Amino acid sequence: MWWKGAVIYELYADKFAGNFAGLSDKLDYLKNLGINCVHILPHYPSPMIDDGYDVSDYKGIRPELGTLDDFKKMAGRAHAMGIKVIVDLVLNHASTMHHLFVDASKKESASRNMFLWSKTGKEFPEAVNAFSRVKPKNWIWHPASGEYYFSTFYPEQADFNWKNPAVFDFFIDIMDFWVDMGADGFRLDAASHIVKKEGTNCKSLPETHAILMKLRKHIDKSYSDVILLAEVHDGIMKTKEYFNQGAECHLTYNFYLTERIFLSLVRADRSIFDYALKECEEIPQNSAWANFLRCHDEISLSWLTDAERKEVIDIFDPQRKYQFEAYTAMRLASMFKGDKEKILEAFRMLFLSPGAHIIYYGDEIGMENEKISAGEDVRRVVRGKFDWAMADIEMASSSSLFSNIKNIIAEHAEGK
Repeated sequence: MWWKGAVIYELYADKFAGNFAGLSDKLDYLKNLGINCVHILPHYPSPMIDDGYDVSDYKGIRPELGTLDDFKKMAGRAHAMGIKVIVDLVLNHASTMHHLFVDASKKESASRNMFLWSKTGKEFPEAVNAFSRVKPKNWIWHPASGEYYFSTFYPEQADFNWKNPAVFDFFIDIMDFWVDMGADGFRLDAASHIVKKEGTNCKSLPETHAILMKLRKHIDKSYSDVILLAEVHDGIMKTKEYFNQGAECHLTYNFYLTERIFLSLVRADRSIFDYALKECEEIPQNSAWANFLRCHDEISLSWLTDAERKEVIDIFDPQRKYQFEAYTAMRLASMFKGDKEKILEAFRMLFLSPGAHIIYYGDEIGMENEKISAGEDVRRVVRGKFDWAMADIEMASSSSLFSNIKNIIAEHAEGK
């Protein structure tokens, strides 16, 4: 169970190293830090409306990242160095430029039922509209077909119809393809949203769990140590359901703990963190939390009270300069105004938490928010190019943020 104590480094291949050939060369940096797994954010061909989460070809590589052979060589070198490779699997939706959706826009198409269509656009009124700032509702009018299609996120991302068994078969084929290419696991993007059902908010439904269990069953039957990592924005008890007695996902993101770490640091009250750790107990033996501080998205504070959420954001982003929906998007160093000791305190808490641990690229060297143009998706402030000059300076000093985090990782590894 390599994944139970994995130290995972989350990155965009292009932002971190230019392309997959460059990433292969930079694996030594990750090994030096103490990383034993790399999570590659979406690498697929894409119009890049949502920075790769609008996939137009699930079996391809964006041209600027190289070729399939480059990916395979990178994965091979990673494995030779003892580093596992996780790739994103975008289950909920595809780009409206994907050939399946283009074909599905024809009513007589065999692909039509792989997506959700409506003549009225009135179904699922209680469903989460994740990007309400860019669309008033989830149903998007499609002039060419004369009907609406369903979209939880950007309008250019059409949701799959998981009630159609062909969608399941489609993704099984994709998973097998990437395992053959060298993937050791899949981050299941927006996993809780995949099934839509009338009279619900279309989130974390029993039917969703049934599908994920089928994916897990296929993985367990076909491969010895390939894993599923679920992205689930939900309460702690709801999130635990994605372990499902060890029969569903191997890992799930621990959003609950992240929020409590930040509240604990803002209040300088360690008891908040200690209580959160207890809340995270009682999960199956063959399951683990994926603990993290930051990622490529906004800072999720969903399960704090309104007052607690305001308290945290008032400290990190008092002017709401980086507001995204109800939250804020910031890098760790920007949140803590470059305070190295605060950042290290956050990392120490992170590595006290049982399970896998995720480091977002650049946080270990204190990278701050990127400058972006007005009107851009504000989450791009945390998606800038890796600063290799800064990394060289950090690695050269034994007292730097990088060196301290490297020591925290090493101490954690020794204490297992």
